[in-house]
Amino acid sequence: MKQLTLLLLALCWWAGSLPAAAQQKPAAKRKTTTSPAVPGAVLARGKVVYTQNCLTCHMADGYGVDGMNPPLIKTSYVLGDKTRLTKVVLHGMQGLDVDGEPYNNVMPAHAFLTDQQIADVLTYVRNSFGNKASAVQTTEVKAIRAANKK
Repeated sequence: MKQLTLLLLALCWWAGSLPAAAQQKPAAKRKTTTSPAVPGAVLARGKVVYTQNCLTCHMADGYGVDGMNPPLIKTSYVLGDKTRLTKVVLHGMQGLDVDGEPYNNVMPAHAFLTDQQIADVLTYVRNSFGNKASAVQTTEVKAIRAANKK
């Protein structure tokens, strides 16, 4: 397991060294609804979790890496169903298209994060990179984790 984790980190690091033109992908067009203001403390905590666990693959700008790691900018996965998004963080993801585009890298499960950390990072992502969506609550993450234990 440790070797797999190191391999994934190495791949994400390598992807981060690609030229900027290879990393950027046009943002998908999607209507967003205005959401209530999210407290700054939640966004700050979420940014810390993002920096520690997500930035390597999804990049500082949220554009991801074309063909490898999906963008977090105005995609249906980010702005859509909070349950689906939470399950991706809890259980990982592989071999699925995001808004019709294939992404081939494996996203490992992040079930080691606390319910609060997952709620904070998902709220941060849903309200950063030009996104505006409702916050993810800790109680929602807790219920999804309990209902979807593997």
